[in-house]
Amino acid sequence: MSRRRTTGATSATGASEGTAGATGATEAGGAGTEDPLPTGGRLAVVDRVCYALFARHASDRRHDADRKRYRGTALDIGFETYLARTYGLSWVVAAAVFLPALVVAAGAAPAVAAAVEARFGAALLSGGPTATPAPTPGSVGPLSTDRAAALVAVAVALLAKRATVAAAGLHLRWVAATRRTDIERTLPGAVRYLELLASGSDGPRAMLRKAADDDAYGATATSLRKALNAARLAGSLDEGLRRVARDTPSRELLAPFLLKFRKRAAAGDEALSAFLATERRMLSHRQDRARKRARRFLELLTELFVAVLVLPALLVIGATALSVVIPELLPPVETPVGVVPTRAVVLYGAVAFLVAFGLAAAVAVGTLRPPSQRASYELPANPRTVLASAGRNPASTAVVAAGPALALACWLAVAGYTLVNVVLIGYAAFAVPVGLVAARRTRIDDARDRELADFVHAVSGHVAQGRPLAEAVDAVARDADLGVLNDDVADLAFALRSTTATEAVTGEADSAEGAVAVDVRAAAIERFVDRVGTPLAAGTLGLVTGALNAGGDADAVFETLRIEVGRLYSEQRALRSAMQPYIAVGWAAAVLVAGVVAVVNTQVVDAARLAEIAAASEAVTEPEGVYPELERFRLYVVTQATVLASGWFAGTAARGRYAALLHSGALVACCYVVFTVGGLV
Repeated sequence: MSRRRTTGATSATGASEGTAGATGATEAGGAGTEDPLPTGGRLAVVDRVCYALFARHASDRRHDADRKRYRGTALDIGFETYLARTYGLSWVVAAAVFLPALVVAAGAAPAVAAAVEARFGAALLSGGPTATPAPTPGSVGPLSTDRAAALVAVAVALLAKRATVAAAGLHLRWVAATRRTDIERTLPGAVRYLELLASGSDGPRAMLRKAADDDAYGATATSLRKALNAARLAGSLDEGLRRVARDTPSRELLAPFLLKFRKRAAAGDEALSAFLATERRMLSHRQDRARKRARRFLELLTELFVAVLVLPALLVIGATALSVVIPELLPPVETPVGVVPTRAVVLYGAVAFLVAFGLAAAVAVGTLRPPSQRASYELPANPRTVLASAGRNPASTAVVAAGPALALACWLAVAGYTLVNVVLIGYAAFAVPVGLVAARRTRIDDARDRELADFVHAVSGHVAQGRPLAEAVDAVARDADLGVLNDDVADLAFALRSTTATEAVTGEADSAEGAVAVDVRAAAIERFVDRVGTPLAAGTLGLVTGALNAGGDADAVFETLRIEVGRLYSEQRALRSAMQPYIAVGWAAAVLVAGVVAVVNTQVVDAARLAEIAAASEAVTEPEGVYPELERFRLYVVTQATVLASGWFAGTAARGRYAALLHSGALVACCYVVFTVGGLV
């Protein structure tokens, strides 16, 4: 979970940047030119062929909008190459579509010819003065059936070709929109980092370089790298910032920030520091407003979710009741696979709708959670490490639990369980272990974040008293009880003491040895961040190294860090508290639907009850046509779909996708146990 890259190998970094700048002239400068013969990559030969055949389309006026969208992306290929690949792919798609379309058109042509013959034959029989000669049986109008089929296939292939080119333009728009969202997410953090760097001795270019080298700032760091590459090519930082401000998809945030940064940097260090402080406050207020809008949207989404979630179950219950009372109201439906009962059509449609709606609602809730509060876990590359970390890494648990869950599903299928129960039990067997490990890891991460806030507060107090960073961390490691962070803080203190010893031996006389000492300190803090392993640590402690290396005041740096950690930790707790009602709503909706279905199964769908209804009502003409066991099973299926969607919604609101697995798996398992033990299915 490393977020920062070491900056000791300056020459290597500069060489790579030079290469990126040479190959990314189009992206940085927006000139729209590139190497006409791409020479690298596995698609080099294909690129050369496509470029030679289709690169001329890049100058067409219909692609002006695509070129403008391309400038807002961060693709690693030039626009001409991208467009040449698109046209090459469009011809491949057209060729792939032509043959199936020809087969379908040739098969349908005789029926069309017969319909045309019948139409024109009727016109001839009417004896009108403008009657058209009747076509032959093997023709469609003035064309033979073979020619008509060929023309239809060509039209379909050309339409598919055009759709492929249009889809490539939509892809550029989607990439630009995604990048704009990422910039708006990461720009506030980058501005806070630049504000800390402004208190040191670095110039504007060095400040931007350090922010660009921090992977935690995502698309904002990419934009800053493009600006520095363009500045190297143009020989002016102002020109590089101006070009990126012109081409960035973030027209409301990043573009004005870069233009103002140019002016304030030229006005001096004090003006730049004041501007960054003002920009930080403005972006913080904007984030607060965005969070409030997200919460209002979540309230509306919850109301819609509850209302829509209950409707499919009520629809299936209503269809079942009508089929019991008045069977003629729901006649069977003829489909290509045969005659299907209307109740089955309603059931399958309701289940598909519930699953799709549950996924959509979970994704919508997940997007409302700030990215800094979304835990992500990397899957180890070594299979042995995957097994060893299965108890603490949900990504590893998912790989390990997939095999037993699949084996259980196969055993249930062989044992004669229905396909629905095989899928549901297999899903629960996979989801619950993964969710439990994620919940345990979440509790540990919460404890780490809580102790991290105390650690930063304690170190800030020691630094404010004039102690160096190494002594401050050593004092905190020796005197404070930080719970789960005790070992990590002790390791950090030892590494920083080693750095201090290196600096004392060299006396900072040799610049190369001094750079090594600085890199050791940066590596120690980076290792500490990796061992803590939470988004809070990655988004805050990474500010320390760059600001201290830039010569910033340690007291000011750690005071800012203390405020930042406290603010983010308070936001985490506030979000967790705000999400509790939505978790309850998800579970309440699931329990409500399950309860209603249980009542219907016991009070309505029952052989004795149906006999009473048949004896008391003349409307029931065929009571023996209703099968209580089948109706109960259908209601059980729609209930399971409902609780599955509810679990996804509640879990995503709680913690994210791993919690969604836990909540949905637990609800599915509980529903199966209750309906099976209670004899409701």
